[in-house]
Amino acid sequence: MSERIVVDPLTRIEGHLRIEADIENGKIKDAYSSGTMVRGIETIVKDRDPRDAWVFVGRVCGVCTSIHSLCSVRAVENAFDIVIPPNAEMVRNIMTAVLYMHDHVVHFYQLHALDWVDVVSALKADPAEASLLAQKLSPWPKSSTGYFTALKERLTKFVGSGQLGIFANGYWGHPAYKLTPEQNLIAVAHYLEALEWQKEIVKVHAVFGGKNPHPNYLVGGMPCSIDLNEANAINTERLDLVKQKLQEAKTFIDQVYIPDLLMIANVYKDEWSKLGGGVKNYLAYGDFPMYEYGETDNYKMPRGIVLDRDLSKVHPVDANSPEEIKEYIYHSWYNYTQGDKAGLHPYDGETNLNYTGPRPPYTHLNVEDKYSWIKTPRWKEEPMEVGPLARMIVAYAAGKEPQKSLIDDTLKQLDLPAEALFSTLGRTAARGLETKLTADWALEFYDRLIKNLENGDSRMVNHYMWESEAWPKHAQGVGLTEAPRGALAHFIVIENNKVKNYQMVVPTTWNASPRDEIGKLSAYESALIGTPIHDPKQPLEILRTIHSFDPCLACAVHLYDEEGKYVHQMDTF
Repeated sequence: MSERIVVDPLTRIEGHLRIEADIENGKIKDAYSSGTMVRGIETIVKDRDPRDAWVFVGRVCGVCTSIHSLCSVRAVENAFDIVIPPNAEMVRNIMTAVLYMHDHVVHFYQLHALDWVDVVSALKADPAEASLLAQKLSPWPKSSTGYFTALKERLTKFVGSGQLGIFANGYWGHPAYKLTPEQNLIAVAHYLEALEWQKEIVKVHAVFGGKNPHPNYLVGGMPCSIDLNEANAINTERLDLVKQKLQEAKTFIDQVYIPDLLMIANVYKDEWSKLGGGVKNYLAYGDFPMYEYGETDNYKMPRGIVLDRDLSKVHPVDANSPEEIKEYIYHSWYNYTQGDKAGLHPYDGETNLNYTGPRPPYTHLNVEDKYSWIKTPRWKEEPMEVGPLARMIVAYAAGKEPQKSLIDDTLKQLDLPAEALFSTLGRTAARGLETKLTADWALEFYDRLIKNLENGDSRMVNHYMWESEAWPKHAQGVGLTEAPRGALAHFIVIENNKVKNYQMVVPTTWNASPRDEIGKLSAYESALIGTPIHDPKQPLEILRTIHSFDPCLACAVHLYDEEGKYVHQMDTF
């Protein structure tokens, strides 16, 4: 007989994700993923000016800030056939690359590292041994014995006070932790350094977008003026600051993040390169256009689908096709006018709330019925995994460089076969390798921007179709991006100059959605099946696999009270 365990909330910072898992003979037999808050952004932008939609949808999430705004302006530009200037494309690329670097580093250290790193164990570390090990890992300057001694003393006082703060409620001492005390001390040191580093890299968003979070975007380009010699524009001094921050980010990623990732991977690879694979299909829309957005062959990240882990073929994807992407609500708290078994393409999508679940507080969800606020998207009726692993797998299957060589070199360094990619460890490693790539690409985008400016091209906006008088009575478009957490699409239908319908199919919708009518599991649920659980009261293994996706429920669901006011928490009595 199985035992049902509940982890709620599972996310460390953003959103509310509930996982219920059935444990039988020490392993997960079945699992259920539930988004316990309801989305409302799509209804907010209805009947508004489509040029303003990016402002509203950008507030979906402040963690992966800016990407929804970018996706929105791309949707409107697609509807009106607007091509933006090369400079605006490079600035958008730089801002997205900065988002990747910031988001992935925050995920690794603040959201995922503590699944592998035992903070309390670090108190037993020998600072001199930690120093020697750190210097073998990389040339990062903060690696002296004195540095680790001071950190250990600081950490000892912190733990001794009984007020663990950000380190509270961890499963410290769990036998699944395998790092040595010295490795744990190094990781904790870099956890704290990452907190300091992240506030520097986001200054690039402030330069080009005016602020962070939620920098500004513009249909037709970017809302910033660049003039190398103008004091009131983004001039040489501001651009030099951007380059400095990009170079600092590359150094931190190369000398801190990647060495830590490989250190942890080497310790856990035997077990975790075989667990957490989940669904066998991978979707990537691609991103980082080097020329026009519509020229997908020139993307740094290729577009396509890999089915059944067959790396010999990449299938095309057409987000406009009504036969490809559909959203279902069989197990979701919505209703469709065509019935709950219907699948709707997002252009025809509906967001009709229909909560039929248990009234809080409750012990378990009724998983035989509807049990989540997340819809269930499918590509040609198949579940997909999206995210860094999907992007790297699609690139690998396509023979795309430098992704393929970087993956091969890393597998060789870890002495692992290509099959290890399809795992919890592979998913975590893919995110780190992608961060290394975007750090390099960001500097490439910067150099291309500077070259354009030096050649006399300072255009940042294409005003074509800006005036609503020129718009057709009916238009529709889709914006496709690769958010840090995966394939992101915004679909907009414009009628009589207003938004008639707006739907977002976001990464966590693909990954965290409930199973479909015929029982096919989505990525989160599927990835947990067969995972050994040492202690059902401390299900660290569930955290490891679900956190490897970087779950962010903020973009998939939003919480409103009965009067329609946004709230962060609701009483459960």
